[in-house]
Amino acid sequence: MMVPAALLLLGVLTALAGPRLLARADWCDREPVVALWAWQCVVAAVLLCCALSMTLSAATAWQVVRGHVFAPAPRGVVEAYMSGAAGPWAATTAVVLALAGAWSGAMLVREIAGARARRRLRRAELAVRAPRLPGETSDAGRLVVLEGERADAWWLPGTPPRMVVTTAALRRLKGRQLDALLAHEQGHALARHDWLRHSSAALAAGFPQVPVFAAFRGEMHRLVELAADDMASRRFGRLTTALALVELNEDRGVFGPSPAPQAHVPQRVHRLLTPPDRLAPLHRLRLTATAALVPVIPVLVAFVPGLRALG
Repeated sequence: MMVPAALLLLGVLTALAGPRLLARADWCDREPVVALWAWQCVVAAVLLCCALSMTLSAATAWQVVRGHVFAPAPRGVVEAYMSGAAGPWAATTAVVLALAGAWSGAMLVREIAGARARRRLRRAELAVRAPRLPGETSDAGRLVVLEGERADAWWLPGTPPRMVVTTAALRRLKGRQLDALLAHEQGHALARHDWLRHSSAALAAGFPQVPVFAAFRGEMHRLVELAADDMASRRFGRLTTALALVELNEDRGVFGPSPAPQAHVPQRVHRLLTPPDRLAPLHRLRLTATAALVPVIPVLVAFVPGLRALG
């Protein structure tokens, strides 16, 4: 049980230290894409620690599992992992972690099913409010304009995807502001930010008492917006993108004294108007490589007894 316990301890340390280090880093808002990658690597390392600990605990507790896990391994490697084994604790750990994994999968399925149901509902509403005209073909890049008094716009994924804009938004957005808004939403679609939102929401909903998952969900929702802002601003300018955000959200009270529902919007506008200096390409590469090494550490820890036995 030494290696499974070490992996669990490593997972706890990663879950505690990772979010704190990222919260103190001054480059996350400057490089949201790198920050998204770093957060994914931290959470992946935590999940990998649990998965490896579950596998080795199950191999320790049950001969059937051990035969599958160590089938091609020499006898000395198997003995290295089985030394000091504690049967009851190994079985309990394996079962608890397996149940946690199944619960995570169920939460992810529920999140995706809920998102698809909401998407179907929106598509049905869209078909009623904006029916296809006679002779109109299905265009993957179709822009749909809805009559509405509230300035709003959203990307509706699916087959085919749709970009929906209300008439109030068209009246408020001037010049290339509409193009910046479309580029922002297309940036979400191209980067598949919906999958990041679904996975982070599933983990946070499944384990609400685990702080790393709650922080992961909050940062995913914030960083994907910053990344999409950057994609739009690179094409149409930071001032144009900031003005589009202001025009789209001005009537929602987000710039008032207590903008609780969407407090991140003023911060995004301020970031666009006072752009921080980007990191040098070599610095971004180092951060990306360092983050990629975090999930590798649990794998190395799991292989230590086997490598020692072979050495």
